[in-house]
Amino acid sequence: MKNTKKRYALIGAGPMGLAMAKVLKEQGIPFQGFEVHSDVGGLWDIDGRKSTMYETAHLISSKKMTEFTDFPMKERVAEYPSHREMKAYFSEFADYYDLRKEYLFNAEVLKTTPLGQSGEGWQVTWQDDEGEKSEKFAGILIANGTLSEPNLPEFPGSFEGEMIHSCEYRYPEQFKGKRVLVVGAGNSGCDIAVDAIHHGLSCDLSMRRGYYFVPKYVFGKPADTLGGMIKLPMWLKRRIDGMILRWFVGNPQKYGFPKPDYQLYESHPIVNSLVLYHAGHGDIQIHPDIERIDGKSVYFKNGSVGEYDMILAATGYKLHYPFIDQELLNWQGNAPHLYLNALHPERDDLFVLGMVEASGLGWQGRHEQAEMVARYIKGLMLDAPAAKELKAEKSKGFLRATGGMNYIDLPRMAYYVDKATYLKSVKNWIQRLKETG
Repeated sequence: MKNTKKRYALIGAGPMGLAMAKVLKEQGIPFQGFEVHSDVGGLWDIDGRKSTMYETAHLISSKKMTEFTDFPMKERVAEYPSHREMKAYFSEFADYYDLRKEYLFNAEVLKTTPLGQSGEGWQVTWQDDEGEKSEKFAGILIANGTLSEPNLPEFPGSFEGEMIHSCEYRYPEQFKGKRVLVVGAGNSGCDIAVDAIHHGLSCDLSMRRGYYFVPKYVFGKPADTLGGMIKLPMWLKRRIDGMILRWFVGNPQKYGFPKPDYQLYESHPIVNSLVLYHAGHGDIQIHPDIERIDGKSVYFKNGSVGEYDMILAATGYKLHYPFIDQELLNWQGNAPHLYLNALHPERDDLFVLGMVEASGLGWQGRHEQAEMVARYIKGLMLDAPAAKELKAEKSKGFLRATGGMNYIDLPRMAYYVDKATYLKSVKNWIQRLKETG
């Protein structure tokens, strides 16, 4: 822990933190990593203190579209890897780039406080096995993930059964002997509903809005590996992709799913065919939003009623950075407003990594975000012209890189970007910083 004033504090050893650690090492930027768990992997380590993983979880994107370009997954890894395969992958990544030695494990960051204006350093306080400690650092790199703080719904009335959030779900055996209602039909909600169908007495699904469903395979190949070679205008892409979805998925409304009230790609699609399969077989009933609860009776807004022993709220997560005051992150609405979702408009010693979502972005897209940040820090150290240009650009006001997409107004979409628009800007800054750094 020597020379901490010259080091950056990197918070998190999940995939985003590991990507950041790798590029910091490559750029020769000193840092100290902090991880609350005993090992790397973040939420993909189901045994981690703050993991929200469940035993049957798999990637919803294919390994080829998700992996780091310079560290591909092994051939033996499934096309849609399980959480255990992902944990092993990130462990191997940490070993290959010798990243574990850069971290303090079982170290929970409690507080980060700026010592003045940008560039004057930060006081970081953390708790480890030896007690509470505090040191000064040159800056803060936040990479603690976006899927750890549950977004807990409130329902009118009182439920006499068991009510849990999806973050508390681990094993299908939790559904044994129970009539289950899953509230929320995102990717996790649909996956968990399939588990409940197989292991509970019954399962219903309550949905506030409709979704577009995408199969994992199209023409025998992972769906996300098809297309993208030719840049199409959005109106044409929607027409072509919508036609393909009708071929392979059909019309989910005939199974009781509500029709989406937005256009394709204005929200993240559901990558799940099994929930449609079971709906078609009558194994699951689809209900609208909940109106009220009375005992074990749940009354829905269309007048239907169901009896349940368990309600599982698959209602997503909130951005959560408990170790830093919210106003320091330029928080606006449901998320910090940062240039390219990473760079603070005023401070050059505070960065947020991984607060970005886009269809097909993968870990490589996040790696490129990390590389941009690392090269910017290095460029500032070297007084590079491109770093000065980036500093001016992020300081003069900016919009999120949506590419003109009208994303639906939900907390989980508050940091969603258009992949092509986002990566074009990130890669442009990386190249410029390379040339003048």
